[in-house]
Amino acid sequence: MSDSDFHTIEAKGVKATLDLRGGHVRVFATEQGGRTIEPLHSAPWLNDKTIVDDETIDANLRLLSGDFFCAPFSTNDIDPVTLHGWPANSPWTLLGVEAHPEGGQTARYELVKRVQGATLVKELTVRDGHPFLYERHIFSGGEGDLPVANHAMTRFDGGGRLSFSPKLFGTTPETAIESDPAKGRSLLAYPARFTDLTKAPRADGGTADLTTYPFGSKHEDFLSLVEDPANPFGWAAAVRPDKRDIFLTLKNPADFPITMMWFSNGGRDYTPWNGRHIGVLGLEEGRTYAGYGHKASIAPNPWSEQGIPTSLHLDPSGDVEVRNVIGGVALPEGWTRVASVEAGAGELVLVDEAGGSVTVPYDAKFLTRGA
Repeated sequence: MSDSDFHTIEAKGVKATLDLRGGHVRVFATEQGGRTIEPLHSAPWLNDKTIVDDETIDANLRLLSGDFFCAPFSTNDIDPVTLHGWPANSPWTLLGVEAHPEGGQTARYELVKRVQGATLVKELTVRDGHPFLYERHIFSGGEGDLPVANHAMTRFDGGGRLSFSPKLFGTTPETAIESDPAKGRSLLAYPARFTDLTKAPRADGGTADLTTYPFGSKHEDFLSLVEDPANPFGWAAAVRPDKRDIFLTLKNPADFPITMMWFSNGGRDYTPWNGRHIGVLGLEEGRTYAGYGHKASIAPNPWSEQGIPTSLHLDPSGDVEVRNVIGGVALPEGWTRVASVEAGAGELVLVDEAGGSVTVPYDAKFLTRGA
């Protein structure tokens, strides 16, 4: 690892650093109220050379940090590419940095590999005073369909509360992600479908409250939440009282109709996890058929037959893009859970379940393509 492996962009009160070796956002930090908020998670083995230099381990796992783009999301069972595809596992090169006309910076990076023949560009923007990282991924050319997702992660050293824009339902896959007790453990029931996030079925016959972290210990679980198509604006909020912050993911549901939750709380005992990946939550915004992989996402499936997009169609003669936003906001005194998030023209308004509100600068046009 060297300084040339990373690239940083900055604006007043915010900065982001990209790990060019695998396209992971290693650092996202904002300055608010005289302190630094850093809501993203990095794996505990990133300074362990025996792990990071071991090329028998997928790069997306060796370099696991912050937020990264997956194309295809999950298993690539069509082309011989590792989990989450080249965007999360191979180098990116800096194309250039431009000043934002309203203050800040925009950087563009190109993936060295091609994705189904497409050139992929990652565009990251930070704005003066905005506690957000604006992310855009543009495919130029290429052919076919593929599932895509952003893979953002935060960590709870203490407990926390979770809330979301309205969902149609939640579901777990056919099989637990850790079904071999010699390797790890999962607590939820697989498969399961539910509409009450406070009562997700557990394998032991009980229920789990998915709005509270943690809902158990020493477990690895994965589920998907399907966005209500009536929502013009999708969001997820993770309140971390001990860090005095709120981690946010924001999206246009037309881009990403699925929110995936990955509970990684000491439930894997093998290398490099070794029971030490604790308190981690992935809030992953996707266009995919859960975690079933490339083939299942592009084939007719129960979700796509309901009109829920589970893949992105590439344009051989043009560009196709998806956008998302991640952020970190200072937690107001006394707040327990975010009840609503609303986007105005130049601001984002968060409301607590007790009725208090806080407003922060935000570019609403980014997700609406300027509409």
